[in-house]
Amino acid sequence: MKRTTFAMALVTAAALSGVGVPGQAEAREQIRIVGSSTVYPFATTVAERFGKSSGFKTPVVESTGSGGGLKLFCAGVGDQHPDITNASRRIKKSEVEKCASNGVTGITEVKIGYDGIVIANSKKAVQFELSLQDIFLALAKNVPAGEGKTQFNPYKTWQDVNATLPATKIEVLGPPPTSGTRDAFVELAMEGGCKQIGWIKAMKKTDKKAYKALCHTIREDGGFIEAGENDNLIVQKLQANSNALGIFGFSFLDQNADKVQGSKINGVAPEFEAIADGSYPVSRPLFFYVKQAQVGKVPGIQEYLQEFTSDKAWGEEGYLADKGLIPMPKQERAQFRKGAEELAALNL
Repeated sequence: MKRTTFAMALVTAAALSGVGVPGQAEAREQIRIVGSSTVYPFATTVAERFGKSSGFKTPVVESTGSGGGLKLFCAGVGDQHPDITNASRRIKKSEVEKCASNGVTGITEVKIGYDGIVIANSKKAVQFELSLQDIFLALAKNVPAGEGKTQFNPYKTWQDVNATLPATKIEVLGPPPTSGTRDAFVELAMEGGCKQIGWIKAMKKTDKKAYKALCHTIREDGGFIEAGENDNLIVQKLQANSNALGIFGFSFLDQNADKVQGSKINGVAPEFEAIADGSYPVSRPLFFYVKQAQVGKVPGIQEYLQEFTSDKAWGEEGYLADKGLIPMPKQERAQFRKGAEELAALNL
């Protein structure tokens, strides 16, 4: 008898006898996880340890980007849909509504720690020292052309942006629009630099839509190059091209410190302590989201949550800190551990 037929027979028999068959309502025996390329190394590490020590099968983890992962996660409930999605930004209200429209109504949010977004280059090149305003002027589609006026970005080299910077061509490899890293970079770095300009900052109160369009829109003329969701590929390209810079999470810088270096931003280097204490200006929280309807149907979800939220994993001396995750304070870890244990409802 085929496995799926056998499982259906068990479920039918259970229904007739009034006895439940734990773990047999779904054919799938492995947890399926999708989402953020930044969270991917952390989730993979937990999944591998969980598979070796728990007695459950090792979860399947895919790197699809935060937006792509949430789209898959919100598509429905059941065997064909992922159980957990990783995200390097918080879920949006529109995504929660999309989930609900497809029957995904019970969602638990687990914040796992913090990460810095770095602008890195090859260690063969000079380390960059950038301000947030430098980043905005180099990468925005439109830039100021006098008080209250804008123009298409005319800057070709870093020296065009700031006379103290190298005269190398602006060439930045970064993630696509589906990436949570892209969302956070635009909000923290691009807008962070944009609002340093007085008349643009004032625009936020008078015309928020125009303000956001100006501050959040990245140039499309070759200065910024979409390099996909694979951050390791960006690291490889930086090794091959010492003039280029790349945008990715701190963990990839930490794991490739022999090959690439992070730029100082507003005078602060992207280091573990600086991200943890908030002095590094481009840092953000990381999350994963759990589909409550799958818990008890796909074996091991609750146990996977216990592993991820244990101090041996996400604590200050945990194995994820060795991978570059910036741990949350003890009180915050306790809060989200409790939420994971109780499968707390999402509260936006």
